[in-house]
Amino acid sequence: MFIVPAGAYLLLFFGYPIVKNVVMGFQQYTATTFYTGAAPFVGLQNYAKILSSDLFSKAFVTTILFTAGSIIGQFVFGLALALFFQRRFPLGGVLRSLLLLPWLLPLVVSATTWKWMLDTDTGVVNDALGRLHLLSSGVPWLTGTSEALVSVILVNIWVGIPFNTAILYGGLQDIPTHLYEAAKLDGAGPVTSFRYVTWPLLRPVASVVLVLGVVYTLKVLDIILVVTGGGPANATETLATQSYELSFQQFDFGRGAAMSNVLIVMSLVFALVYLRAHRRAQHA
Repeated sequence: MFIVPAGAYLLLFFGYPIVKNVVMGFQQYTATTFYTGAAPFVGLQNYAKILSSDLFSKAFVTTILFTAGSIIGQFVFGLALALFFQRRFPLGGVLRSLLLLPWLLPLVVSATTWKWMLDTDTGVVNDALGRLHLLSSGVPWLTGTSEALVSVILVNIWVGIPFNTAILYGGLQDIPTHLYEAAKLDGAGPVTSFRYVTWPLLRPVASVVLVLGVVYTLKVLDIILVVTGGGPANATETLATQSYELSFQQFDFGRGAAMSNVLIVMSLVFALVYLRAHRRAQHA
């Protein structure tokens, strides 16, 4: 009986939307459906249209690049900061608390601030680089086709570092200190201790962080819409932004649902493959 409320909540707020989205992917579901109630079944027609679209292949590659760049940056910086905060020093707790601010801020606020900072003419980033004589002219962070993708990746890394740091720091606290003492007595240095003590025991936590990070990053929408809007020239257009545009700008909810279903499948495939590979590595 204790499970019933939780099960009902999951079915109502998670199960029903997912089932509805899957069904919509096979229907011609448009704005007129809300008035007429008619949503003809079209089979795989929505999937055929999005997969044959000129933007799909580009958006797919951009999604992979955006996800890979974000996950690598978030994990590397998050792990480095977690290792740094493992050492005790004055105001360490205060700094750890302040580090959570980027994660606690609404994404729209963070993205708007970064959009202002990265502006080519009036942004503080180009102004600071110019004052340091590192640039002779402003970098088109938001208007260059290659720079724009780098910009949204950097912004997403900044947003995700606190989450990675917090989870990895918690994992580091569970590693017994006597293992480090034994490794030190055996002559192990910092690098050797990390390789043979820290990383093997931190790997389960790292797996959770990476899987959650990929699933979350695949569907990132707020940052890209606010910072670049998918431009310039669709350089930052991802599958998530395409799903949004199809549903809420073109009001083709059937194709929008089909695109989001593709994202769900990508997330599930990655999670299953990664977790199975991790399980095999543990038993090896």
